[in-house]
Amino acid sequence: GVSFFPVFREVGLNLGIIEQEALDRVYDWTTPDFSSVILPPIPYAATTVDNYNMNFISPFGQQKVKSWRFRHWLGTDQLGRDVMAGMIHGTRTAMMVGLVSMLIASLIGIFFGAIAGYFGDFGWKLKRTTFYGYLLALPVGFFYAFISRKHQLAMAIESGDLTFQMLFSLLIFALPFFLVKGIEYLFQAKPAFQKEMTLPVDSMVMRLVEVIRSVPGLLLVLALVSLFETQSLLNVILIIGLIRWTGITTFLRAELLRIRELGYIQSAKALGFSNLRIILKHALPNAMTSVLIVISFGVAASVLMEAFLSFIGIGVPTEQVTWGSMLNTARQNYLAWWLAIFPGLAIFVTVSILNFIGDGLSEVIGR
Repeated sequence: GVSFFPVFREVGLNLGIIEQEALDRVYDWTTPDFSSVILPPIPYAATTVDNYNMNFISPFGQQKVKSWRFRHWLGTDQLGRDVMAGMIHGTRTAMMVGLVSMLIASLIGIFFGAIAGYFGDFGWKLKRTTFYGYLLALPVGFFYAFISRKHQLAMAIESGDLTFQMLFSLLIFALPFFLVKGIEYLFQAKPAFQKEMTLPVDSMVMRLVEVIRSVPGLLLVLALVSLFETQSLLNVILIIGLIRWTGITTFLRAELLRIRELGYIQSAKALGFSNLRIILKHALPNAMTSVLIVISFGVAASVLMEAFLSFIGIGVPTEQVTWGSMLNTARQNYLAWWLAIFPGLAIFVTVSILNFIGDGLSEVIGR
């Protein structure tokens, strides 16, 4: 006379709302003697091992299952893991890597592209003390926020408490910059703190872009992945995001170099609007439509990059089931065609759809 909803309980456990109970520790929900059990369409997780169907069972082969309900419709791998469940899990991994990494790349690329295109080499004036102070604060903040706390961040990734540790690191990173502004405020009456300089942000940003593009993307990813002691999907997302922003920057810079000379931008400057307001409310909204094309192609490239890293077993944890890891498993048995065809087809279809979206956006915007 009692009903249980383990799916909703799992959400509560993950959020910390409810506590663990004995019933939640049941390993296989098909084993206990319940009156009835409503299982998902695929009654396997990506990491569930079926000991009765190990060693590469074909989708059309003889399978030792209780009924058709538990059949492995796309076969199994050498450990007896369900291929269809792995395909679904791999889809989530691929889209998470593609979308989140391009979100990071977009934030970086839009920032650098906006300041480079809007200010150029002669439009950004700042105090000399601010420039040299920030130049000193950048490596100091980065060292104490990320390098010295590398062990704490690695432990946070393993324990799932990354959000707090990352926010704490960002606070540490920002402290030297606040200190520079505080010193500047205290001594603002001094003549030495009043001298201004023109910062050639356009040249600085483009030289940085050229340095990053001079190194092959794959080689750069492999070099950055090797810096981390532990393999993590988060590391892969961050690395891909940190190298994919250059295309967004160059594209947005070119758009803003054109837009900043238009009449409504000049009128906004004449009315005394701040540069931040002009960039956010007038310049960026008219330049972002074209940037969406670059982002859509970037998501496709990120999916391919994640699949390649999983295939060679670098960066992504070995227990993580992805399309690339399934392709790597197919190399162990050349007769296991289903482990090569289905993940390969998924990568092909996903990348093709994302490229078609980019082509469609370019045609619509180009009209």
